[in-house]
Amino acid sequence: MDTIGFIGLGIMGAPMAGHLLDAGYTVVTTDHRSKPPADLVAKGLKVVTGNAAVAQAADIVITMVPDTPQVDEVLFGDNGVASGLSKGKLVIDMSSISPIATKEFARKINELGCDYLDAPVSGGEVGAKAASLTIMVGGEEKAFERARPVFDKMGKNVTLVGPNSVGQTTKVANQIVVALTIEAVAEALVFASKAGADPAKVRQALMGGLASSRILEVHGERMIKRTFDPGFRIELHQKDLNLALEGARSLGVSLPNTSTAQQLFNSCAANGGAKEDHSAMVRALERMAGHDVA
Repeated sequence: MDTIGFIGLGIMGAPMAGHLLDAGYTVVTTDHRSKPPADLVAKGLKVVTGNAAVAQAADIVITMVPDTPQVDEVLFGDNGVASGLSKGKLVIDMSSISPIATKEFARKINELGCDYLDAPVSGGEVGAKAASLTIMVGGEEKAFERARPVFDKMGKNVTLVGPNSVGQTTKVANQIVVALTIEAVAEALVFASKAGADPAKVRQALMGGLASSRILEVHGERMIKRTFDPGFRIELHQKDLNLALEGARSLGVSLPNTSTAQQLFNSCAANGGAKEDHSAMVRALERMAGHDVA
């Protein structure tokens, strides 16, 4: 089995790496920024110092960090992954970042004689813990086939959607759908609640019809129960919608409802909610309505 380097053991990365350890993979990480989770160390997680050391120890290096600048730093900064690679290794970025930057990252890694896959995920903390993530992959088929057994330990819906950067483009499209669906669910529950209906019973009724969705199921419940501890933070969804809007501008495409969703996230962030779960978008609509769903 390939030795896996895993950089970025946060809300998503930690359970993902845990599944790889449970499957019998040797997993290596760095203590560069923070102490690795104790439960993973107890499972056998190996810890080295620096990103280059991770690359030297691993056959496949996975990055799972918040944004484009962090991926750039991990891969190409001082003592970065690139400086520790040797020919034949595989780098997989599972972060959600710029498709344009991804093309450049892939080119640089390929020039070192290594393969590169962009493989962002959807499913949030719940999906990471359940190993049920959707994984959208961009890159060459031979690299994808090499990585497929690793992906299968972390997700259930794994698709090679095209060459490098297309995985990230697919993730941006995913985040548009998610944001607009959260907004629709929030509007519906605010409307129903202010009209005097029980939002919990309204949600239950809607779950049996065409309006049913995973977001109505999970995030609708969060809105009603006020459980906004982050599975996916508003500030991260803002970052993803920025990528969508920047891409739309460069393509000459109009995304009017994506812009509205971003403004609602901006309102939440301006009121101290940047680190809340993205289902807390409902708070922006509640402020405008003068009425809380709960």
